[in-house]
Amino acid sequence: MEVAANCSLRVKRPLLDPRFEGYKLSLEPLPCYQLELDAAVAEVKLRDDQYTLEHMHAFGMYNYLHCDSWYQDSVYYIDTLGRIMNLTVMLDTALGKPREVFRLPTDLTACDNRLCASIHFTSSTWVTLSDGTGRLYVIGTGERGNSASEKWEIMFNEELGDPFIIIHSISLLNAEEHSIATLLLRIEKEELDMKGSGFYVSLEWVTISKKNKDKKKYEIIKRDILRGKSVPHYAAIEPDGNGLMIVSYKSFTFVQAGQDLEENMDEDMSEKIKEPLYYWQQTEDDLTVTIRLPEDSTKEDIQVQFLPDHINIVLKDHQFLEGKLYSSIDHESSTWIIKESNSLEISLIKKSEGLTWPELVVGDKQGELIRDSAQCAAIAERLMHLTSEELNPNPDKEKPPCNAQELEECDIFFEESSSLCRFDGNTLKTTHVDYTVNLGSNQYLFSVIVDPKEMPCFCLRHDVDALLWQPHSSKQDDMWEHIATFNALGYVQASKRDKKFFACAPNYSYAALCECLRRVFIYRQPAPMSTVLYNRKEGRQVGQVAKQQVASLETNDPILGFQATNERLFVLTTRNLFLIKVSTEN
Repeated sequence: MEVAANCSLRVKRPLLDPRFEGYKLSLEPLPCYQLELDAAVAEVKLRDDQYTLEHMHAFGMYNYLHCDSWYQDSVYYIDTLGRIMNLTVMLDTALGKPREVFRLPTDLTACDNRLCASIHFTSSTWVTLSDGTGRLYVIGTGERGNSASEKWEIMFNEELGDPFIIIHSISLLNAEEHSIATLLLRIEKEELDMKGSGFYVSLEWVTISKKNKDKKKYEIIKRDILRGKSVPHYAAIEPDGNGLMIVSYKSFTFVQAGQDLEENMDEDMSEKIKEPLYYWQQTEDDLTVTIRLPEDSTKEDIQVQFLPDHINIVLKDHQFLEGKLYSSIDHESSTWIIKESNSLEISLIKKSEGLTWPELVVGDKQGELIRDSAQCAAIAERLMHLTSEELNPNPDKEKPPCNAQELEECDIFFEESSSLCRFDGNTLKTTHVDYTVNLGSNQYLFSVIVDPKEMPCFCLRHDVDALLWQPHSSKQDDMWEHIATFNALGYVQASKRDKKFFACAPNYSYAALCECLRRVFIYRQPAPMSTVLYNRKEGRQVGQVAKQQVASLETNDPILGFQATNERLFVLTTRNLFLIKVSTEN
């Protein structure tokens, strides 16, 4: 079995500033311009059945404002009339109304079970579009921004099943073929999932192609699906189309589309059946094992052999689970039945009553133990002598332990781990994994496109700072490059309880975040001072100062979109588009 290379993000020390003293609040006014929209933004609110945290991450916090990274200061949104509206800014004092560049063929209000429409700017002349109902469009636009050559024309459209949003796409062109590869995200329900909400996240990697010499229409040539239990914070296809990179709380794995479990039982069961392979729970007297069965299973398809310290389970002539039990059982009293929920339930009677089993089959990691509340309470009672209700029960001790009261709330990290993975597009195997990336000490902050020909960058918290990383698919030994640092921003942003969107300028000159309503915070990189300033504590001259600025929008509508360019911040609300001129002067 091939093992993925274990990589780590290498911080460039020259890009860190250990002497950074913090941001100084600047009261300099920020020029702000407001445009009223002809029609409201096509916001889609979460339905009652979209109640999980993953639904909120993917759809409830969706950014309805889209930045065309191929053309500076050009943003787009989709309104309730199904129009894709564009605003391209050349001069702040001569702003025109947003203009319609394309209208969706479908009525957005006609479908109840829909998501928000989504758009991605694939290249300087191509766009991928979803109407939120499950239909994918590939659109040739010509050179956007040039009214003489710009014409949005549908080159491909097809129904692809359940509704999805587009999270990334690329254009691949060679002498004989043009391809568009796009990444679609869905949250789907697994009815047989016996644990949790039953929802999982699906990423579908779709490749659409046309051979130039055949002069045929564009058609789908490849569809691969990944599944995971959390919405990825970052997912992007490599520029050459040979790989995929994902940052997520929980890992993703490829599943084969249309695979029939019954026909493929002779292959590795642990790969074909979603983890865990089985669930088990125990009392002082017995154990219960629950196994999800393939459809249409009958009693004749199942063979269970009980021995005093051994178990063997065969499903449809294929071995499902076999091995030495952790402890002995009364094999003559042990039984199994098929439940109405199409599951196999096995009851094992313990020989040693009261003994707690840490595992069912010795060395087997494919199952999951389910503890009930009474068992958890009993374990907590046994461990009570090791704990205290006080944060620091003896603070006056000569060498006191770490006092959690000294930590601020924004310093407390989540213990959930995450990973940065690279998948090979041909083998569908994980080739690189960075286990040092976790959303506690390296909290994910945002992504930004610095160069549209490269993959998007992602920004992670590193101690108190925020570090920007540029993926390089061509550099196998140094795949993720540290290109910029936002001093102390990791610490500063963590204290903003109501933050909704986070962004930075492609030239790293500033970072910005907005709250759900009204307020926008801007954090500038340190810049030289025009006057002499001294640090009173150290008595040294301060050469540079980093500024923080705050803008308050004149609206009570919720913020639905947020984008940053080198010169401007664009903020989208339900019925207005705001432009904040981020002055480059110090």
